[in-house]
Amino acid sequence: MHTKLYDYEDVSTTYNLGNDFYHSFLGDSMVYTSGIYSDTEGSEPLEVAQENKMDIVAKKINMKPGDKHLDIGCGWGTFVIHCAKNYGTDSFGITIAKEQVEYALDSIKKGKAGEGTGRAKIQLMDYREIPEEKYDKITCLEMAEHVGVKNFQKFMRQVKGLLKDDGLFYLQICGLRPTWHFEDFVWGLFMARYIFPAADASCPVSWVTTQLEQAGFEVHSVENVSVHYTKTILDWYYNWLKNEKVMVEKYKTRMYRIWLIFLAWSVLIGEQGTSQCYQIVSNKNLNEYDRTVWRGNDLANYIHKLLESKRTK
Repeated sequence: MHTKLYDYEDVSTTYNLGNDFYHSFLGDSMVYTSGIYSDTEGSEPLEVAQENKMDIVAKKINMKPGDKHLDIGCGWGTFVIHCAKNYGTDSFGITIAKEQVEYALDSIKKGKAGEGTGRAKIQLMDYREIPEEKYDKITCLEMAEHVGVKNFQKFMRQVKGLLKDDGLFYLQICGLRPTWHFEDFVWGLFMARYIFPAADASCPVSWVTTQLEQAGFEVHSVENVSVHYTKTILDWYYNWLKNEKVMVEKYKTRMYRIWLIFLAWSVLIGEQGTSQCYQIVSNKNLNEYDRTVWRGNDLANYIHKLLESKRTK
């Protein structure tokens, strides 16, 4: 139904399972979205791949010091902290999961934001309660699926209203392929029942971009990062296996096996193209928007540039 109450009961309970539960497969980065591997073998550690992803997202929307940044569905606050620390942004993240907020605030308290400590803020808040302020950059990484088909267009218009006229919106979202297969449907039902309740806006990218355009956005770029997600989930799977004893002892065998199936099955799903993950960058489609900001901004080479910068350090 996607009311505040239903979403709170469906979504927050899932993410309040326990921070130790999620840490057991997400690792120290505590990022529940696709990483980016800068080599074809995917040999980088998971934490490096997640740092790569956060830097790529920041570069795609030209994060710079002083930017007022909103992260909708911020999880455990890793990206908010990363941007405040490394890009000098005033970053504000929201989530409806109490345990995520506590983890994020504790991370800030421990100094993980470095010099950006005073600029990284996390709050327990439903996206429908975001104050009507204006932001230079808005990001939403794999949370919009939970908004649901029913509220998706309204959500897109809300984001547009919160964005400055010269601002940028980054949306990372996963969805099923439009060429329907019965096993895709079975996997989708399993995910909805056990892993991602009420995430019914996991739709093909064509539907998502149409929603963005109908809300008044101009889609600048769409990049398929599914191959990176498959490798990310494989890393999560191996982490989960390593922590079997602890997880079974605390969360019992049934819970452990459900998530083992989820992770293993999702690797196969990603390899065969059932579900894809897309990085989408948009700006307001206004006549006066300065589109020259994109000139020379080659998104396809971000990973290459990231690698080169690391080699020269």
